[in-house]
Amino acid sequence: MKNISRIDLNLFVVFDAIYTEGGITRASEALQLTQPAVSHALGRLRVLVGDPLFVRQGHIMSPTPVARELIGPVRRAIGEIEGSLSQLSDFDPLTSQREFKIGMRPIVESAAIPELMLRIGDAAPQVKISSEHHNRSDFQTNLTTGTLAAVVDVLLPLTHNIRNQRLAAGKMLVVARKDHPIVQGSISLECYLAQEHVLASSRKIGPGMEDMELSRLGFQRRIKLRCQHYWTACKVVSSSNLLLTMPERYARSTNEPLANQLIPFPIDMAARDIFLYWHASAENDQANRWLRENIIASFETPSRQ
Repeated sequence: MKNISRIDLNLFVVFDAIYTEGGITRASEALQLTQPAVSHALGRLRVLVGDPLFVRQGHIMSPTPVARELIGPVRRAIGEIEGSLSQLSDFDPLTSQREFKIGMRPIVESAAIPELMLRIGDAAPQVKISSEHHNRSDFQTNLTTGTLAAVVDVLLPLTHNIRNQRLAAGKMLVVARKDHPIVQGSISLECYLAQEHVLASSRKIGPGMEDMELSRLGFQRRIKLRCQHYWTACKVVSSSNLLLTMPERYARSTNEPLANQLIPFPIDMAARDIFLYWHASAENDQANRWLRENIIASFETPSRQ
């Protein structure tokens, strides 16, 4: 392995496919190669690195410790090459049939995707957008390998080759049912604290960010229900006297079919920051830059009433 000029770099493409697919058969289908060709390539790579790389456990090819150590650098290298090649071709959104995969959590998707699709609908009639639930621990690898073109999420730890930009956050709003007996159009802090509330959080324990701000000011609200999703919380609010506090952009997109009231939070408080992430290799890529510009513009557009 000392002389890179004597190494067939396609072996590492095969290695990545086997690692991803968990077996030679599925890797051969993904690469559109015959199974013997994939097996032969794996055999050559095993000799090259002096390690079996994969051991069979039932129907799965499990990676060895050496394979686990090798996969990160291999995927980064493949991603860098693919990113460089993609920059050589012009991108025309009017004619492109590209598919862009964006990592998003469900709550971010509900706020970001509708406006993004409105923006690109006529400008890129054949471009496809795929929003995918992503694992935060793997988001940098997914950006590096090109598995994801971009990620939209809260502030995450970065390495030097991941770029990010803060997106418009908006304000916090209070959600109440249309015919709430006490809350109509506005709410004071005293009235807010006197009501019972829903807390929507993906975490099992701990306060919401609105609770932390209230605590900082010396106040505490009464949580009647804790649930995982804003949509569930909004549905509960629409048929009860409970109140929900949530970011403006999510509130407007989620409550539109429910006709709930959206009222300014009695404390001046910005919603949690959301960021757009992409890999440094895609910085000057025309297609990725076009995608980023449209995502940024989507968040800058005022939330639709």
